[in-house]
Amino acid sequence: MSENRSEEVKMMEKKRFSVLLCAEDSEYVKKKYGGYFQVFVGMLAEEGEMWDRYRVTHGEFPEDGELEGYEGFVITGSCHDAHGNDVWICKLMDLLKKLDSMKKKVLGICFGCQILSRTLGGKTGRAINGWDIGATAINFCPSKLLSALQLPSTLPIIECHQDEILEPPPFAEVMASSEKTKVEIFRCGNNIMGIQGHPEYNKDILLNLAERLLQRDVIQSHHADAAKASLEEYELNQEAWKRLCRGFIKGKLELY
Repeated sequence: MSENRSEEVKMMEKKRFSVLLCAEDSEYVKKKYGGYFQVFVGMLAEEGEMWDRYRVTHGEFPEDGELEGYEGFVITGSCHDAHGNDVWICKLMDLLKKLDSMKKKVLGICFGCQILSRTLGGKTGRAINGWDIGATAINFCPSKLLSALQLPSTLPIIECHQDEILEPPPFAEVMASSEKTKVEIFRCGNNIMGIQGHPEYNKDILLNLAERLLQRDVIQSHHADAAKASLEEYELNQEAWKRLCRGFIKGKLELY
């Protein structure tokens, strides 16, 4: 077998995953981390995998014929509203309906969590308790998942959202909640999971984001101060979130 042919076979054997990028890279994240796509790849990717990026806000979507070749899809956060009707948002919802019908693994983060809920019949909108930015302790509902992944019943996560799921989709299971947010994690069957927080964020990313939001008058100074204080209060466990996200998107978790 020729060297080129051998390389093609290796590429075909690799499992493929896709990040549906709904956020614009900040200059800071681009310079320090290589962009949000690389942040997600750093959390989720393992040896022997291929990860593709589709900038859906720019109209980049996988073709229908490509969908079967992917093991799973991740929908990122966004500065856009999941209850909006931008052309790309409507097109994204159409894609998510197809993926659900194909029983493909789909993991939604923040905006991704909300748009998944909306697509499947839930309701999203402005958060009842206002902005949630900073580290927050979320409480898991009792399940076999906790023992399988050796997760504590309470686990801090970084939040940055002013929207939330007001009503989860019919037949959805709410897996975790917090003091401010009733739906922190939900799932539909074994192929759909939404996480309202940002398991991919570290403290540095949040602090820079909070500063940018403050400078643009998107949040007020007390929001930024509370976010900084919360990072001192809670010890993040990104390895636990990595186990959960990797286990789900790669089909290693039995959720029933």
